[in-house]
Amino acid sequence: MARLQGKTAVITGGTTGIGFETAKQFAAEGARVIITGQNPERLQTAAQELGSQVIPVQADVRSLNDLKRLAERAESEFGQLDILFANAGIGFFAPLNAIDETFYDDQFDVNVKGVFFTVQILAELLSEGASVILNASAVNEKGAAMGSIYFATKAAVRSFARSLAAELGPRKIRVNAVSPGFVPTNFQSKMGLTQDALDGFATYVKQAAPLGRFGQPEEIATAVVFLASDESSYITATDLVVDGGYMNV
Repeated sequence: MARLQGKTAVITGGTTGIGFETAKQFAAEGARVIITGQNPERLQTAAQELGSQVIPVQADVRSLNDLKRLAERAESEFGQLDILFANAGIGFFAPLNAIDETFYDDQFDVNVKGVFFTVQILAELLSEGASVILNASAVNEKGAAMGSIYFATKAAVRSFARSLAAELGPRKIRVNAVSPGFVPTNFQSKMGLTQDALDGFATYVKQAAPLGRFGQPEEIATAVVFLASDESSYITATDLVVDGGYMNV
């Protein structure tokens, strides 16, 4: 039997990369899924490729009004939610003296505010025993030049998994983080690094990871499926690091 048969799920940022691959695996495991994205064309294209079990909803996680509309749509489609994957995120690098308020706010608004209010606004729909997964990053306990803002946002997401697990535990809702390592997607092209700098960072991570390679979106999605399924029924408040060993060596 499929591991998510009969389950309902919402994935924010589900049009590309890890979110898209997770939606594909959720559907293959029997779940009905809502994916969100900001770009209407990309959203429709993704939904068409993913199939009839996947419903596209245009939403920006920075907007509480959009998140409320997402909750209303999820309730009308599903009644309740069994799985929430707060996946939408951005990341930019810059030296200390080049960081301005907009640079700071943009990342915290998506990665921290967006994740928190996604959970808060959808929490009332979560069924008893539901699973919430937050997309953090293998950098949440690391540091690097020019990564101060992005790394800090992901440390905040990791912290949310602990506190929200404690708060939602009485409803038997599990909250965990998944922390990907370097996974080549279109995310990296938006980080604000020159190609040389990006290549240098990628090479460093690859060499530092014991497995000596990059991850693939489907490998992260497989970990999210595990956290969403009953196979992880006694796991909460933890961070499942999927990074080839980079963070722990």
